[in-house]
Formats: sequence, C-alpha cells, structure tokens
Amino acid sequence: MAEPRTVRENANTLSSVQIAEILPHRYPFALVDRILDYEPGQWAIGRKCVSRNEEFFNGHFPGQPVMPGVLILEALAQTGAVAALSLPENKGRLALFGGIKNARFRKQVIPGDVLTLHCELVEQRGPVGIGKASAYVDGKCVATAELTFVLTEADAET
Repeated sequence: MAEPRTVRENANTLSSVQIAEILPHRYPFALVDRILDYEPGQWAIGRKCVSRNEEFFNGHFPGQPVMPGVLILEALAQTGAVAALSLPENKGRLALFGGIKNARFRKQVIPGDVLTLHCELVEQRGPVGIGKASAYVDGKCVATAELTFVLTEADAET
C-alpha cells in the first residue's frame, strides 16, 4: 500500500464536470465526485460521497446498506485513471482494468461516509501500468489494492 498523500496548498483540483472530460464513466458508474489533488502521470487523490440514494444499496443489503467492495475498487481505479489519462499524450484514451492483486477490505462503507481515494502509479511499461491504491473514511483505511491497468485507444476493438 502506498502511503496516503496530503492535499497540497496549491492543489490541482478537478470538478465532476472536469472528471467527465477525462473519464468516459457516466451514471451510475461515475464513482469519483471530485479530484482533490493530482500530479499527471503520477498520482491522484479523489473523493466519493456515499449517498443512501445510490442504486446499489437497493440490493446490497436491504436494511443494512453496505457499499460493495468491487465498487470501492472501481472508484480507486477511476482515481488512478485520472492520473494516467491527464497526461496530454493519453488524452482520449481509455484505462481498462488489467488485474487486481492483494485487495483487502478493512471496514464497511455505508451511506453518509466520504471516501478519500488515493492511487499512486508506481510502474508503467508501454500501455500496461500498476497503481497502489487505498481508500479511507475519516482517516481510517477501509480498503487497499494493487491495480493493473491497460491504456487503449477509445475506439479500439475489445
């Protein structure tokens, strides 16, 4: 797990509208509300405000809502994708999941929580890269993982 970064005094921030210019994700899969700070090609810190109105809470779990771990990982991946895709040479590309290693979930995430998402890009060879990611609620780590991504052209055949 990469150590969490602190938001800098003169932070590079992105609103949800600006994130949508970088990432193709749309409702219900746009899982990052704001980028609090980032360094293109290196790291990003994001925020996800978890609302009771999230569609997935209808089935996970009625009467005891818990954010699915896979969606926490997706939010972390989207945060890392902002770092990767904010480089000028990657504009218009997609960052696809290549793999997930060592995912650990330490605490449930419930409505009203605010996830702080950290992803540091630690290695890249050609279009394949690795990000060390961690998610926090109230300063406590709730999830960690090593995420592998593949950059591809947006119109490439899958």
